[in-house]
Amino acid sequence: MSAPSESMPQGTLQVHSQGTESPIPGSVIEDAEWHWHLKPKIEEMRDRDDRAGVPPRELGITWKDLTVQAVNSDAAIHENFTSQFNISKLVKESRHKPPLKTILDASHGCVKPGEMLLVLGRPGAGCTTLLNILSNRRHGFASVTGDVRYGSMDAKEAENYQSQIVMNAEEELFFPTLTETLGFLLELMGIEHTRHTKVGNEFVRGVLGGERKRVSIIECLATRASVFCWDNSTRGLDASTALEYIKAVRALTDVMGMASIVTLYQAGNGIYDLFDKVVVLDSGKQVFYGPVNEAKPFTESIGFVCRDGANVSDYLAGLTVPTERLIRPGHENTFPRNADMLKAEYEKSPIFAAMTAEYDYPTSDEAKERTRLFQEGAAGEKNRHLASGSTLTVSFHAQVMACIVRQYQILWGDKPTLIVKQGSTVVQALIAGSLFYNPPEGSIGLFSKSGALFFSLLHNSLLSMSEVTDSFSGRPVLIKHRSFGLYHPAAFCIGQVAADIPAILLQVSLFALILYFMVGFTMSASVFFTYWILLVAVTMCMTALFRCVGAAFSTFDGASKVSGFLVSALIVYNGYMIQKPLMHPWFEWIFWIDPLAYGFDALLSNEFHQKTIPCVGPNLIPNGPGYGDSAHQSCGGVGGAIQGNTVLSGEDYLASLSYSHSHLWRNFGIIWAFWTLFVALAIVATSRWKSSSESGPSLLIPREKVSVVKSALQVDEESQVEHSREKRVGNSSSDSEGTMVGKDATNINGKNSSNGKDKPDLIRNTSVFTWKNLSYTVKTPHGDRLLLDNVQGWVKPGMLGALMGSSGAGKTTLLDVLAQRKTEGTITGSIMVDGRPLPISFQRSAGYCEQLDIHEPYTTVREALEFSALLRQGRDVPRSDKLKYVNTIIDLLELHDITDTLIGRVGNGLTVEQRKRVTIGVELVSKPSILIFLDEPTSGLDGSSAFNTVRFLRKLADVGQAVLVTIHQPSAQLFSQFDTLLLLAKGGKTVYFGDIGENAQTVKNYFARHGMPCPDEANPAERMIDIVSGSLSQSTDWNRVWLASPEHAAVKTELDRIIADAAAKPPATVDDGHEFAMPLWQQIRIVANRANVSMFRNVDYVNNKLALHIGSSLFNGFSFWMIGDSVSELQLKLFFIFQFIFVAPGALAQLQPLFIEKRDIFEARERKSKMYSWIAFVTGLIVSEFPAGAVFFVMLCYEFIYTGIGQFISAYAPNATFAALTNPLLIGLLVSFCGVLVPYQAIQTFWRYWIYWLNPFNYLMGSMLTFSIWGANVNCSEGEFAVLDPPNGTTCGEYLGGYLQGMGAASNLVNADATAACRVCQYTDGSDYLRSLNLNGYIYGWRDAGICVIFAISSYVMVYALMKLRTKTSKKAE
Repeated sequence: MSAPSESMPQGTLQVHSQGTESPIPGSVIEDAEWHWHLKPKIEEMRDRDDRAGVPPRELGITWKDLTVQAVNSDAAIHENFTSQFNISKLVKESRHKPPLKTILDASHGCVKPGEMLLVLGRPGAGCTTLLNILSNRRHGFASVTGDVRYGSMDAKEAENYQSQIVMNAEEELFFPTLTETLGFLLELMGIEHTRHTKVGNEFVRGVLGGERKRVSIIECLATRASVFCWDNSTRGLDASTALEYIKAVRALTDVMGMASIVTLYQAGNGIYDLFDKVVVLDSGKQVFYGPVNEAKPFTESIGFVCRDGANVSDYLAGLTVPTERLIRPGHENTFPRNADMLKAEYEKSPIFAAMTAEYDYPTSDEAKERTRLFQEGAAGEKNRHLASGSTLTVSFHAQVMACIVRQYQILWGDKPTLIVKQGSTVVQALIAGSLFYNPPEGSIGLFSKSGALFFSLLHNSLLSMSEVTDSFSGRPVLIKHRSFGLYHPAAFCIGQVAADIPAILLQVSLFALILYFMVGFTMSASVFFTYWILLVAVTMCMTALFRCVGAAFSTFDGASKVSGFLVSALIVYNGYMIQKPLMHPWFEWIFWIDPLAYGFDALLSNEFHQKTIPCVGPNLIPNGPGYGDSAHQSCGGVGGAIQGNTVLSGEDYLASLSYSHSHLWRNFGIIWAFWTLFVALAIVATSRWKSSSESGPSLLIPREKVSVVKSALQVDEESQVEHSREKRVGNSSSDSEGTMVGKDATNINGKNSSNGKDKPDLIRNTSVFTWKNLSYTVKTPHGDRLLLDNVQGWVKPGMLGALMGSSGAGKTTLLDVLAQRKTEGTITGSIMVDGRPLPISFQRSAGYCEQLDIHEPYTTVREALEFSALLRQGRDVPRSDKLKYVNTIIDLLELHDITDTLIGRVGNGLTVEQRKRVTIGVELVSKPSILIFLDEPTSGLDGSSAFNTVRFLRKLADVGQAVLVTIHQPSAQLFSQFDTLLLLAKGGKTVYFGDIGENAQTVKNYFARHGMPCPDEANPAERMIDIVSGSLSQSTDWNRVWLASPEHAAVKTELDRIIADAAAKPPATVDDGHEFAMPLWQQIRIVANRANVSMFRNVDYVNNKLALHIGSSLFNGFSFWMIGDSVSELQLKLFFIFQFIFVAPGALAQLQPLFIEKRDIFEARERKSKMYSWIAFVTGLIVSEFPAGAVFFVMLCYEFIYTGIGQFISAYAPNATFAALTNPLLIGLLVSFCGVLVPYQAIQTFWRYWIYWLNPFNYLMGSMLTFSIWGANVNCSEGEFAVLDPPNGTTCGEYLGGYLQGMGAASNLVNADATAACRVCQYTDGSDYLRSLNLNGYIYGWRDAGICVIFAISSYVMVYALMKLRTKTSKKAE
């Protein structure tokens, strides 16, 4: 094992080669509390490896002068719909190269085997970047300079050992439907009970959030790497689990000789003490690097003070933050004020000299020997068939097998999608089978049979489109696994193909068995199995094609645009809509590269080979009474018919389409060749996937606000908040730089820091809010479950109350019950305002900041605040006053520098802490007259942001607001800001309610009286949680202790007195009796305005819509260029109009996710706070979607119809995936029965009398066909005439007179006077053709147009109805 490091601090263990540990006397953690219970198992594993002669893999890592630069993305301009076309401005701006920003500046350090390094810094300080570079992930940075050594290898050599240098990123990336199966590692993290549970994600139920974090830790440990980088991996874990996890890393590091580098936020002192060394970064500069036990003494020696009970990690990260640091009296003029001065002080210290002495480690014999052993060990594990430079360990065959097994597990884990896919296949096959059911034999059945074969290809191709979406959902996981060196991307692609086979075989078999026999294709085993194998080949090929498209694009928008356009191109040019001989030369090449065209040719050849097709019905000229002699009849209007014959062969029919049975197996081979090409391209594209660069979030400035914002954004985004705070805080502090000195400093941390004149125009709260004997029960499968048990308390004006307890104690539940947000369960007890029941306007009079910051991404901060103020302040307040109050709140929350930037999404827009402040602002501008609730406002923030958030709340309380906050794991510093504490134990039982006291003395005294004193150095907040539910609870029933205490009796008496006093006075808050603050028409105006602005800025969405419409119309226009007036070209006109319908699927795929995202924002926040009615919500969205630019009236109606259909599906769909699966079923149904694929007369009776008449697409086609074809002349081409000789020398007119008056009334005899070779055309003008489609007069065009308008209106009525239905089901609160 490694020798003990030179600078082993207090609080760590020295591990000797035997694996025994010797605690350092007097260390913080020498007691048994620090021991990790599974350490002996790790030692066993290590001993086993030693006995087997496996060389130890101990590398260590050293770096010097490490500087990283990236493109400066502090603020990006967000174009709107019109500004994107300002070409001259864009060209001018593109000439200015964006400046480079130094993210990491001359960092240095050394982590030897068996050592742990803690990296501290605020968000944007460069911690994640340092971890990325140390784990040898250099993609996405403009430049990386400096020397990094892994043992004695440089970064280039280390690239061959990628799987030994691993980083666990902050985000958990998994396939949500996989279950976990790593026995020992599950036990290691204490989650062996989840062995067969899905991992899950936001939408798939699985293990708990904290457990999911542990799964990602386990996945890293499974790589058995030598250097580990852990990025904020305790996020989402409570303090005791986080401590347990760091103990595990400590033990693994000690025993296995790993080098561990960890970044953490809000790390408690117990965690801090487990590390060997610490690095402190500030805006990329390394201001300290040394042993953990020397960091605090060093910084205190140069003038800083660490407050009692503060987390040392938070103290170190906040040294350069004026609002947080505390200066020792006497150092006011000498302390280092910024990162540069601090760094200079550090470099003068002996610590710096001692640490730099370690940097010759890579050249030492010890490092060289360890590196040699490491390389031997890695080579010994590597499969001999792999190239020497490969980063992988197992053979390609083993990688492929592992990927195949996992792909099957993903498939099996996601049974609902599998069932929906196969179920919709069966339903579609049954519907299509009944639509094309048993078509008549002979020439009139040709069109139906071709349609059924076309539908076989179409349905299976459309199902393959979901591959584009899947490609993006699995992408981050593959990138992570590739960085772990688990498998080559080719193995992943082959695994996907292998998983396709059974799924596609099942899907095609179900479809083929149903459709083939319902349509009544040729009853021959060889023909059936040829049909089946062709469908399998085409479906495999299309799946590979869409997977390849998904893999080739970096954004989903780009891929969905291309895939949507591909579908329409492949469908138009497969030979069904436009027959091969009629294709225009400029697009004919598409036919030759279209896999569907080869499939359609093969399917038709398979079905019509060696068939004799008799001409019947309108194709046999003349027919009817008196015309029975076949010598004087002829086929007409059928491709391949020989003039003068009444039958044609299948071969002639195929030849007229340029097809042949000899092509069948050639085409089968070509389809597999395409499949091979698409799989190869997918592998190449997948191998090039890169993770997005780590340049951090950037502010987005809408183009129309650029001039306003430019001035505010002169400073770096990381420091801008600090600069502005410094200026403002400086005004009230005793130091020119805004730093608190000595005892005055408690002012900014202590209570009542704001003087009376601080915020004169903030609304002051005068109501008292009380709850008494509050219980809440929910029904579960195992009976009733009590979540809150007789809880009582109050919040008065000017009071900041903390609500605490372990995970699952019911903190959020209590907040939801108090804020009237629960929709089910039974609530008993009383909740009162001023001793009276809650008024109707309570939900909008109380502010509630939920844990998740949900905002409309395309509004600016100011717009979001104004939106809330206009809708939630009373209707009697003038608009100007509401907007003036918004400025007051912007001042209070210090939002000046981001006022006019877009909120955006996490990672692309505001930072987590900025979003949290906007959430608080949105509630404050509504002038909450009763109180403000906040649910865990500090979780996920670093120590300093958490402190700032609580500081704002303190400010609010000091001007008279009543505030109640649930808080997860506050530091002592945060805890001291609160006035009262309500502490809950599991099951929602009260353990304490009352004052906290100065330095938490009151609470400490209460627990000390009951045998639980709090040591001076301990954080009282953490201590409370431990006493109630952690290691210190000692099975004491603290709820019973509370109920028997004098404090509880005093609380009851005081509560009754407060209620009686308040009830005796007139109410402080007057209820206006309105559910919503504004009248409905005002709500609609404000909401529609926001929806329109958001649409105007959503450039991708609007551009996609435009590209889809313009692209489709140009493509169709050139494909059906200058259609002539022959019979076959009438059919082309029908298909041209039919093709217009296919704008809908692409448009719906864009519209629905957007609608559902907006609906989620409304339901999660705006509906609950009674901001506006659901009617205003739906109207606003419908108005913003009014489609622009459709030329004709009917086309415009169609745009309304499909928009309405899309919105009513989204109004009720639980999520976007469900909506996407519903679309093909609904559109497939409407397309099938609109009279195009099968003419009206041939539709089965069951469907003909209801679904045909209820189908909006039927009326759309009817009106457009009538207006464009009615009355147009029809001139048959040479091959379309029926040519026959009349008997006995009569003229053609005499012989065919009876036929032209009867069954052939629509036909046109062009040479009535001839006595031989009579030429009959099937139709005289367009109206004759339309009558065969059930359009019997020009008036039908206007009738159908009118019905289209009715459908457009009714589809919007459905949006309201389904939204109302959904809204109604949610209102269950009793």
